[in-house]
Amino acid sequence: MEKRYISSQELSDFIGVKPQTLRKWVCYRKIPFFKVGRMVKFDLREIEKWMEKKRRKALY
Repeated sequence: MEKRYISSQELSDFIGVKPQTLRKWVCYRKIPFFKVGRMVKFDLREIEKWMEKKRRKALY
C-alpha cells in the first residue's frame, strides 16, 4: 500500500527544504496541508499537484 499522508519531516526530506521553511509555508498557507489534532500532515497527491503548478518551463 502506497503511503499517501506524510509528516512535515518526511515532506522536508522529499522536496529538499528545511523543516523551518515548511513551517513558514504552513503558517502563511503557501502549501496545502491539514491538521489532525496538533499534527500537521500533507497529502502527497495534493503536494504533487502543487509542485506541478510551481514548475517553470525552460526558455529554450
